[in-house]
Amino acid sequence: MAKLGFMFFLTLFLQHHHTSASLIDRRRSIASTAVWQPMYCNAVDINPSCNSFLYVTPEGRNLSETASVFNGSASLIQTTKRHSGSEDLLVGVPCMCEAINDTLTAFFHDTQYKVEKDDTPDTVKIKIFSGLAMNVGDGKGLFENDTITVHLPCGCSSTASDGVLSYAVQEEDTLSTIASLFRSSSQDILSLNPSVTNPDFIKPGWVLFIPMGVAGSSKKKIGRLSIIIAACISAAILLLCVFTIILRLKRRSSQHNVETPEIKMERAPSNTSIAALESRFFPSMRITDIDPFQTERPVIFSLKVVGDATANFDEKRKIGEGGYGSVYLGFIGAHEIAIKKMKASKSKEFFAELKVLCKVHHINVVELIGYAAGDDHLYLVYEYVQNGSLNDHLHDPLLKGHQPLSWTARTQIALDAARGIEYIHDHTKACYVHRDIKTSNILLDNGLRAKVADFGLVKLVQRSDEEECVATRLVGTPGYLPPESVLELHMTTKSDVYAFGVVLAELITGLRALMRDNKEVNKMKSLISIMRKAFKSDDLESSLETIIDPNLKDNYPIEEVCKMANISMWCLNEDPMNRPEMRDIMPTLSQIHLTSIEWEASLGGDHEVFSGVANGR
Repeated sequence: MAKLGFMFFLTLFLQHHHTSASLIDRRRSIASTAVWQPMYCNAVDINPSCNSFLYVTPEGRNLSETASVFNGSASLIQTTKRHSGSEDLLVGVPCMCEAINDTLTAFFHDTQYKVEKDDTPDTVKIKIFSGLAMNVGDGKGLFENDTITVHLPCGCSSTASDGVLSYAVQEEDTLSTIASLFRSSSQDILSLNPSVTNPDFIKPGWVLFIPMGVAGSSKKKIGRLSIIIAACISAAILLLCVFTIILRLKRRSSQHNVETPEIKMERAPSNTSIAALESRFFPSMRITDIDPFQTERPVIFSLKVVGDATANFDEKRKIGEGGYGSVYLGFIGAHEIAIKKMKASKSKEFFAELKVLCKVHHINVVELIGYAAGDDHLYLVYEYVQNGSLNDHLHDPLLKGHQPLSWTARTQIALDAARGIEYIHDHTKACYVHRDIKTSNILLDNGLRAKVADFGLVKLVQRSDEEECVATRLVGTPGYLPPESVLELHMTTKSDVYAFGVVLAELITGLRALMRDNKEVNKMKSLISIMRKAFKSDDLESSLETIIDPNLKDNYPIEEVCKMANISMWCLNEDPMNRPEMRDIMPTLSQIHLTSIEWEASLGGDHEVFSGVANGR
């Protein structure tokens, strides 16, 4: 999304701030006329280029509130102590390449902010977003209850082993103290910030990109070289010794015709625990080693921890149940978690999900915190996604304690889910096919932002011209399965695309993927057939209006509904060759969402269209 007014920030970083006396703290903005440049990138991409970090002063907010404000994940927040003893946060966020204007692109992370009374661009930038927000309000005035997009500069660098941190310079900071605080070096910081020409002069309020984890890299290289030389010498001596022993043994065997005794190989104990085996294949840690909520690596939990977290799997804690196990709400300290309890016979699904989520970290994919095994059960520990499944919000929402979703909330959910699916298709080292995309496997957080969940049926496919695989059995959910999977067991990324087309149809109509046929009670009718019937009409708008979810109460822009319906039908093409890839539909979904926001804003905040999204953006 183009950022109007950003050209000013290519020459001047900060305007003079007139802050109130009540805003006196150590992150106070100071006037600056420093030349500032964002970190440039090659091409606009709505998918994250990397995971980066933002330096955040909590301002009394807890981890969940901070994650919500900065559009990040609470499980990716790290605490850091300054030399003064104060404790701040490093908030992990996806960093994307976005357009500044028609010719320049740079890395940013975007979030939404609802303007409060007495907010000014300066107070929002400094107090809410820790001095990181760029051009708050795009140069326009701020009006109470308006929702604005806030642009936060971020960075990606292959040389930063621990990621790039966006940091607003504070009082008494120097380049060397900043470098020591984040395991960086002054020279590496300067290389990422070409606008800083004098290393002895930095001002409070400047935003710097800090490559973390690069300190001592040259020493490590020298150390590694000496280790390699020592290892080579040791290996040579060892080989010489082995060679000598072999020669002596051969001589003895030729002199004495002694029968070699039979060597018996011991088999591994059959009762080796799955957790012990798993720790050999995945870079995991015991919970005693580290705080499970401060690392991206999955943690091995003890049975006692998962039992205590769920009150020994009390039925009152059960929040979901499926073909592969039950899901329980749990608590570890102040953190809410979701624990899936599976029978040991479901080890295939357990390992499938574990292998994917250990490697996938994306804001629109549910986060795996850790796992456990024992007592004939397997346990997967996830972040808790507070608002349940999209299925509950679309089908009889009032009976399940939810307000109906507004049209704009639905477009945001469609975009979020598409991003999560596209990520596992195109942006992971291996290409994965989910194989069970459906509304009950799309979870909504407190802000009604969507995350793709339940990777128990995921399948690895090769990246090649022939990405087609043949499954050994039919898996998935009726109503979401493409014809080639049902007839020939063929499975590709296009299988997920087909299922996503059904999800879009559900967002439009509020109907289930399969429902009872009113004309023949004993038969089921598919949502796909209803959509195809609507598209046979010469007047698509009128035809769609007869099947649009009545919970929307006619509050929707019909042009955007038609566009989403067209994407749905493109995804539902019976020939997989004629279906799009997820990356093909992302730009249109993004445009539908942006246009819907503009349409919603044009109606005014007291309109019924806002029901169900008060906390959604």
